[in-house]
Amino acid sequence: MALLDDAIDASGGLARWHNLSRFTLHLSVGGTLFSSAGHASEFKDVIAEGSTRTQSVRFTGITGGEQCGSFQPDAITIESLDGEVLRTWDNPNLAFPGLGAHALADELHLIFFCGVAIWTYLTTPFLLAHPDVVVEELPPWHENADTWRRLRAQFPPSLITLAPEQIFYFDESALQRRNDHDLLGMKVANYSWAHDHFGGIVVPTLRRAQTLRPDGTVIAKPVLIDVEIFDAFFE
Repeated sequence: MALLDDAIDASGGLARWHNLSRFTLHLSVGGTLFSSAGHASEFKDVIAEGSTRTQSVRFTGITGGEQCGSFQPDAITIESLDGEVLRTWDNPNLAFPGLGAHALADELHLIFFCGVAIWTYLTTPFLLAHPDVVVEELPPWHENADTWRRLRAQFPPSLITLAPEQIFYFDESALQRRNDHDLLGMKVANYSWAHDHFGGIVVPTLRRAQTLRPDGTVIAKPVLIDVEIFDAFFE
């Protein structure tokens, strides 16, 4: 598909991506979903290390730098800095009880949510080339003075995502600028910008998720999720 090919090439290309296996990020994650759940500073200034090939992310420095949290599809763990397992959630499910901020009140749920989100952020658009992901190009979208090309993606049950169906928007340079999907009972638009190069891979270093109106326009406040990537390393 032409748009997907353009997006992958603009982000570094499949050849470069297939030579990689790991990523390390220095980042902060916040927003009203976190503050309303009592976790305003839980993911501030943390290190995220993960696999580019399988769904796996480990966060170091959560809870004020005192603990680590690991996400894998079959288990979530909270550990001390020296590796002692403090809490575990086996066979986690994003459809945990409650909606909105209340769904993230438990730290295990928060680690699961951030693990899914950060892994998806870092692997897109390459993830859309997965053989089990079904993509379809949609008519262009006009936002302010910009025209963005769009892909609808349907993810298989074998991949844990924030929503099984999502719409991705790409600018004139084929860089991702927006991502629409359902989130904990809401419809949201996740904007991305300030793209930078890290080891041959182009990554948006700023992200912001906001609530969507039925007509596809965005409600400016509150900002549900705010992500800033300070540095990234791929190997």
